[in-house]
Amino acid sequence: MYSKITWLVLILGLSGSATMIAQNCKLTLKGRISDESTGIPLQYATILIKETQQGEVADSLGLFVMKQLCPGRYHLSISHLEGENLTLYIQLNNDTTMDITLHHHAELLNEISVHGTQQQTTTQAVNSISRDEIARNANKSLTELLEKISGVQSLKSGTGISKPVIHGLYGNRITILNNGMIQSGQQWGNDHAPEIDPLLSDHISVVKGAAALAFGGNGLGSVVMIENNAIDADPHLHGQANYVYQTNGRGHTANLKMQQALPQLAWKLSGTLKYQGDQQAPDYFLTNTGKNEQNLGFQLDKKLSGVWNMRVHASTFNTTIGVLRGAHIGNLTDLEDAIHRDRPFFTSDHFSYDLASPSQEVHHHLIKLENRWQVDKNTLWSLNIGSQVDDRKEYDVRRSGRSATPALHLRQYTQFIEGIYHHTYARDLDLKSGLQFQFINNTNFPETGVLPLIPDYQSVKPSLYTIVQKAWGKNMLEGGLRIDYQQLLAVTISKTVPRVVDRFTHHFLNASGALGYRQAISTGLNLSANAGVVYRSPEVNELYSNGLHQGVSGLEEGNPDLQSEKSIKGILSAEWNVSDRLQIQALIYDHHIRDFIYLQPLKEFRLTIRGAFPVYEYRQTDARLTGSDLLISYELKKRLKWIGKYAYVVGRDVVQRRGLVNIPSSNMQHSFNYSFKDATNFKQTNLTLTFRYMGRQRNITEDQDYLPPPDAYTMFGVELGSNIQLGNHQVKCSVQIENLLDTTYRDYLNRQRYFADEPGRNINFRIGYFF
Repeated sequence: MYSKITWLVLILGLSGSATMIAQNCKLTLKGRISDESTGIPLQYATILIKETQQGEVADSLGLFVMKQLCPGRYHLSISHLEGENLTLYIQLNNDTTMDITLHHHAELLNEISVHGTQQQTTTQAVNSISRDEIARNANKSLTELLEKISGVQSLKSGTGISKPVIHGLYGNRITILNNGMIQSGQQWGNDHAPEIDPLLSDHISVVKGAAALAFGGNGLGSVVMIENNAIDADPHLHGQANYVYQTNGRGHTANLKMQQALPQLAWKLSGTLKYQGDQQAPDYFLTNTGKNEQNLGFQLDKKLSGVWNMRVHASTFNTTIGVLRGAHIGNLTDLEDAIHRDRPFFTSDHFSYDLASPSQEVHHHLIKLENRWQVDKNTLWSLNIGSQVDDRKEYDVRRSGRSATPALHLRQYTQFIEGIYHHTYARDLDLKSGLQFQFINNTNFPETGVLPLIPDYQSVKPSLYTIVQKAWGKNMLEGGLRIDYQQLLAVTISKTVPRVVDRFTHHFLNASGALGYRQAISTGLNLSANAGVVYRSPEVNELYSNGLHQGVSGLEEGNPDLQSEKSIKGILSAEWNVSDRLQIQALIYDHHIRDFIYLQPLKEFRLTIRGAFPVYEYRQTDARLTGSDLLISYELKKRLKWIGKYAYVVGRDVVQRRGLVNIPSSNMQHSFNYSFKDATNFKQTNLTLTFRYMGRQRNITEDQDYLPPPDAYTMFGVELGSNIQLGNHQVKCSVQIENLLDTTYRDYLNRQRYFADEPGRNINFRIGYFF
């Protein structure tokens, strides 16, 4: 039995402990939330501690204060209507002040941050699509996502194949970087979509400028970057599961992402499954336009020493894509009829998930090893090594039961190695130099029984670049030089009988340079100017294509005498934050290209043993492209915002004094977003109405194509989304209706517009679970 003194001591001790606990639970967490690229405060952002469900709302200056916090390890969830949601893991032992930045959404037209392992400021125009935007549109392809950026459109080959068009240019002129490696397979032609699953990435960025010298490739000034962030230093397992059902095509998309930072190794894993059937135009089914995908990607981050960090990134992309059956016609008379029909041949009255010939089967595998040595705070060395394998099979409707045998089977091996030196000198002088080497080996498989569309070839390409940046006050000057040498060896089969094997070797030496200047004129107003000279050597498909490009249902003929393109591009851009409610961003450009390579329809139908098809030929001329991108964001009243986008481009053949084919027409988009007040469990509930107008292409003549450009069209859409809080976890739901009025239209940049309408109304139901 305790004595009275013993009880008194215990009571006093417990009181002291309670007092100590009460004192420890008086910690304060405060900070400022701002836009990552502009530094502008994000007013009324929400901060939530998941473990305690304690939340605060930042004020009009982006400032927040959270009091009465106990010591411990917490997950902070930071969200804002205009920014990507962010989760931070912190250990709170003392009063803490934080400076938090959120990545901005896709409507930004001219960001200044390049996302990757190291942020840098630049004079280039960079646009990004956030992780939240990617997840919300999980069923969309890479190109469909990029269309959310002003100035970016799609060159399509039916409903399942598309490539980005940036400032009027597409195909090989757009360099696509898949985690720092130039995406292989683009040398095969315009009917081959980039073999990339956007759900495996954290950010998708578009660099609109001739100054993107460090990224390499054969682009004339625009680069698409698919990037992953460093894995968060959080020892707990986190991830998200997304599912989207779309009514048009009765498609299912499922994606699972997980990541964890273990003491010895941080890992991230992502997998995607897609299963879609026939798309449907307003009046009929688009037979054989389904698609299946199975994709997987993983990332490993390891700190090997105080200065050495290593990352491994690997991915596999596997898809089967149906090609509209009504685009493959057996004879010349029916082909002439098909091009002028309102309803395609071979159209079924019933929906189907079946994928028959014609179709494409694609497998793309990538692995990359990154090494970074941060020698000191001013010096960084990098060594990156990567490999890609691209395997493509294309199936046609063939006689004697041979449809199961591919009519085209290509396999391409790409090896890449890159060394980078990056140093920051005194007075904000920054130097970045790199040496790159790329080797490509492309092989045809003989079981097709058809002359190869693209020949066997090997390409060896060493490159060297240097970029210098100087910042002073509110100004920045940037300049760079790049030199590329390429040796291309092509092994072709003659077009005439008797067939003989010919070998051709091409040597290209290209030099490119760029200069950029950026100045902050006043608070909220920034002006940038970029000018660049870029040389682009012709790709193998432009030199030696000979046969059916099955995805576009057309015969294409290359020209082995093509010369390198020489281009000069100038860009002026402005960002003006007029007030907290009004932001204006604008960009204008003028692009002159000597020896511009283009694909000209020959107004000829040709009958082959594989059917009757239109014929296209690669040619060269001198061209000029001028245009502008404009974005205005205005808060009409509290919680109601209007965003207007406008893109304009004109492409002219200055030799023949006429328009260029396959150049986008002028277009505009308006969206009205209303944000509802947060409820107990429903956060960030938004209703968005969209209106998009695509003008008619009026700069080409009727004799330049098989059909005149289609009429202008208007599209309406609506989306309702909300975040539901379930304990420490979050569920994101949305319903999106595309082509709300079920409009019948054809798009000028769809190369199967000769045969069919575009898809009609589509309703997307999305649910995402975050843990």
